[in-house]
Amino acid sequence: MHQPPGTSIACGHSISPHVSTMSGRVDPEALLPREDDAPRKRPSSRLSSLSIGAGRLLRIRGIPRLAIFGGLFFFVSVILLSTRPGHPVRKWVKDKYYTTAGVTGDLDLDTPPRYLDLIKEQASLPQHNLSLPYPEGATGRYVKFTSQINMLGWNNVLNELLMLTHLAYKSRRAYVFQDYVWKQDYYPWPESKAWDLPSRTPLPALISGPTVGGPWESGDSAPRSIHEKHWDVVCPKSKVKVIWTHEVKRAHKLHWEKTGKEIFAVWNKILLEETEKCIEVIAPQRDVEDFGQVFDLWLWGTDRILDIWEEFRDSPTSQLLKTSPVVQRAIDRNEHLFKSPETEHHDPFSRVFAVHVRRGDYIGACSNLANYNSTFYSWNLHPWLPDRFGPLPGGEPGKNTPENIKEYFVHCLPDEEQIIKRISAARDDWEKEVFGDRLEGYFITTLYILTNAKSQWLDDFIVRLEKEHKWRIITTNDLTFGDSQEKDVGMAVDMELARKSAIFMGNGWSSFTSNILHRRLVDKKIPISNRFF
Repeated sequence: MHQPPGTSIACGHSISPHVSTMSGRVDPEALLPREDDAPRKRPSSRLSSLSIGAGRLLRIRGIPRLAIFGGLFFFVSVILLSTRPGHPVRKWVKDKYYTTAGVTGDLDLDTPPRYLDLIKEQASLPQHNLSLPYPEGATGRYVKFTSQINMLGWNNVLNELLMLTHLAYKSRRAYVFQDYVWKQDYYPWPESKAWDLPSRTPLPALISGPTVGGPWESGDSAPRSIHEKHWDVVCPKSKVKVIWTHEVKRAHKLHWEKTGKEIFAVWNKILLEETEKCIEVIAPQRDVEDFGQVFDLWLWGTDRILDIWEEFRDSPTSQLLKTSPVVQRAIDRNEHLFKSPETEHHDPFSRVFAVHVRRGDYIGACSNLANYNSTFYSWNLHPWLPDRFGPLPGGEPGKNTPENIKEYFVHCLPDEEQIIKRISAARDDWEKEVFGDRLEGYFITTLYILTNAKSQWLDDFIVRLEKEHKWRIITTNDLTFGDSQEKDVGMAVDMELARKSAIFMGNGWSSFTSNILHRRLVDKKIPISNRFF
């Protein structure tokens, strides 16, 4: 298996206390079970991984134009229904707050969190001090991307704001971070219970690191990120220079042909050379341009994004990105679910295979992806990853061939048999690369199913996996939350569990999968451990 350029075959999180961390490489001997953690016996049949050839149409930098359109079709329809970045949204705030035992808190799982303590902590960041010397304080340099997308799923937002943080860093400006604004349909509580419309989550509840105001590396003089409320203090409107994204895109022809590196370089030059201390990047109305982000969906959905991968992977933004305290609290609360006799003495996630199994809302999405002969999304397009797919030859825009549609569904919405074959093959591949022929039985014995399904189908599937294939099963539905904050960030909890697992299998068209992959590759998980259906 080919390894990515500049990436060693290593695990960022040791999966045994006996794994060598000095060289960063996995020691297969250290992973072999000892007498007190004998593996389960292997069924007699062994399944090999699938290999799918990819057809090509008219190309734009390696990806067919029709495939670009198809890969983004259903995302486009969703985004067009969302609120335009930088424009007002309706808002109301309830005037009540519940109290438990006389102490204000977010303990009631049936009530959305207020995050009062976190909001206070966020407002008190040390860089929110006008007396600090340049490049912070009253004389500092700042950039606010009002253009960034909102009211979509968390992962459509996350990949953009991380790249914007990196852009601000290279431009020697403080990134202005904003609350995560929910698409209300995705919010864990009904609209009638929401405190705000649209509902919001403070960004530090979801991630930690420089993006949300954390420090850069020791000795790095780059200005730290500030919250948008401090922006109003340090950058009054009279001192803000506005840059419109559509004007920059048109002037530099950034819409279709330019790669991620080329687009980044254009914006980096503008933000570096601009003398005004406060820059606000704004997207136009939709009648001017539908996708006004700096790094827009037409970039993220093609392989044009890939040439900036190494720089982005190695950037302080990626390297210092960490799990938030709220998410970590939920991980700690549920870690016992993943422990077993075999992992009593080492990392319980060292024997876990996390698999992303979506149901329900993926049927329409997969149909659109199939009909428009789409490619994978963002970092999932890396050519050195084990599983590549699409587009397939034949069909026409909006109407693929029946054979192609059937093949797309194998990878986008696989049935029980297809899921079982893929996870069995992926486990075999990983264990063979790590252990060679020295392993008797299975090392990976726990299957964690990340899913939105709560149905008889899932219950029956779990029984089959346990009885016929001897998997130990845990699902998203088994997780417990200690307060409404943990419930609020449930999607980030699932992502962290997938990041920590020995093997992860996701959906190649999913931004959820792509962002998990980003973290796993930064952790130096070996390529064979990152799989797609």
